[in-house]
Amino acid sequence: QVQLVESGGGLVQAGGSLRLSCAASGRTFSSYAVGWFRQAPGKEREFVAAITRNTGNTVYADSVKGRFTISRDNAKNTVYLQMNSLKPEDTADYYCAARSGSLIPKTSGSYDYWGQGTQVTVSS
Repeated sequence: QVQLVESGGGLVQAGGSLRLSCAASGRTFSSYAVGWFRQAPGKEREFVAAITRNTGNTVYADSVKGRFTISRDNAKNTVYLQMNSLKPEDTADYYCAARSGSLIPKTSGSYDYWGQGTQVTVSS
């Protein structure tokens, strides 16, 4: 089992940057693939990015490709989401999620463990 805690959210102007962190408990964090999802008010949760457990292969939603970068430091049990060129439509609660195994699906139901979320607000 793994517990996840997100941090790094906040208020930023359009065009700015934020880096979200997802800190995990447990000594087997490197066994888990990790994804970032977001949910805006009144909308369904949507996939943002994901990274494999060891190889560091990544996948992104089209809406963030080229602006967001997911990375991980297994020695620190942490996954990061660097968000650049932020837009007002990026405003949402951001969640990290983990699943055992090598796949990095884009569906939220495929992830077993979730953090509590961190809020990101991008002003125009």
